[in-house]
Amino acid sequence: MTAMNTIFLLLSIQAALGAFDNLWHHELQARLPQRTSARYELSLHAAREGIYGVVFVGLAWFEWRGAFAAVLAALLLIEVGITLADFLEEDRTRRLPPFERVLHTVLTISYGLFLGLIGPVLWAWAQQPAAMVLAPHGWVSWLFTAYAVGVWAWSVRNTLAAIKLYRAAPPTQPSATLHARGLQPQPATLVTGATGFVGSALVADLVRDGQRVIVLTRDALQARASFGPSVWVVDTLDAIPSETTIDAVVNLAGARVLGMPWTQARRRQLLASRVDTTVAVVSLMRRLHKAPRVLVSASAVGFYGASPNASMEPLDETAPPRPGEFQSDLCAAIEHEARRAEALGVRVVRMRFGVVLGHGGGAYPMQALAARLGLGAVLGHGRQPAPWIHLADAVGLVRFAMAHQHLQGPVNAVAPDGVTQAMFAQALAASFGRRAWLSMPAWPLRVLLGEMSTLLLDGQNAVRTAALAQGYRFVHPRLGDALADLVKTDRPESALVRAEYESK
Repeated sequence: MTAMNTIFLLLSIQAALGAFDNLWHHELQARLPQRTSARYELSLHAAREGIYGVVFVGLAWFEWRGAFAAVLAALLLIEVGITLADFLEEDRTRRLPPFERVLHTVLTISYGLFLGLIGPVLWAWAQQPAAMVLAPHGWVSWLFTAYAVGVWAWSVRNTLAAIKLYRAAPPTQPSATLHARGLQPQPATLVTGATGFVGSALVADLVRDGQRVIVLTRDALQARASFGPSVWVVDTLDAIPSETTIDAVVNLAGARVLGMPWTQARRRQLLASRVDTTVAVVSLMRRLHKAPRVLVSASAVGFYGASPNASMEPLDETAPPRPGEFQSDLCAAIEHEARRAEALGVRVVRMRFGVVLGHGGGAYPMQALAARLGLGAVLGHGRQPAPWIHLADAVGLVRFAMAHQHLQGPVNAVAPDGVTQAMFAQALAASFGRRAWLSMPAWPLRVLLGEMSTLLLDGQNAVRTAALAQGYRFVHPRLGDALADLVKTDRPESALVRAEYESK
């Protein structure tokens, strides 16, 4: 019994660490179920989790005697092969953060100890006649049954995600040597922040149109695996030769604003991730033999600051910033650096996004999960404006700005249907046949999140004057229609409904 108790302890450690790794690293940080490049890795995870479920139940309730011991040993060895293949796939497709690498090392060591302990037990069972003998271990058996249900559920979740990603994966196109060097005469579109939520959808859209795309990313492995050989991936703009012909630049780079509290260190990170990249982009434009025709630089409706007293006063592109508020100062700093490209004769469009709704990232997936579970909530008094835009229109407006030479300056990238946060919460819940019956007071959020709480408790009633004046037609102008589309198309956003890029 001492050996089995130690085995159960090691397996409990594996279950706890594996659950944390799945939830924190794979689901929340890397967002593997939304990455086309992760489809093979998810398949490996699903297979491994299926095996773990069998092991948990099998050891909790049975002794695997005779030939059955060989079956269990084979499953354990298959798990080793899957783990090795997973290591190779991770190194090929994405850059693991240090903590994830450490956690994987601990999991590997723990599994090795488990194999060392279970080996003699399996050998003793193998000497007996073949049979599956019921041998429960009291409450431990029920605990491990719960473990098994959990990993099997995660196995099904990863299997479904992998199938969805395999179906959505775009066909790859062969790359030429000149393409790799960036020397084709065909003009290219440079996209920064290309592996982000909006960026990945934009790149997929450009590639479907047969356009040449260069992407700047910190994670070249992930980008190459996601976009295939038809996209030229660089991790520094210095890698782009001065003779490269770049027709348009779309600058979407930047760390997520909604996340960790806005400490001084976090503010510096948010500022540097956007401003430094914008400075580098403008420097590249100066170095190129021919400057690009247009720069579309991402900003946000936070440029207008927090709306006082939940004001629904319309704010068009001529409204001023609100100095002293971090989100306004951040957007103003980005736009200031982007406008330096105007001195080079580049048409600059400063795209001020509202909350982008889509399956591949952003705020919608977690909000939708809460609403689906009947946990949708009104935040604060709920009267704060909630500017939003569907991902299809976010991509559509960027493409529209690239194509229309008369569109320049600030552009509010928000849908025509202006709603309050309470209206948004109710509409989101209704899209799943639920009601938003919960209410979250403002003060706990303000205490816990500090100034970052303004993203949730204050808003800007931004109106889309500039784009409409140039003839852009929204694919999803109404919130109810946009949410219904997201419920209906619960899949990776690689199959975007195309926006109408041409003017009326």
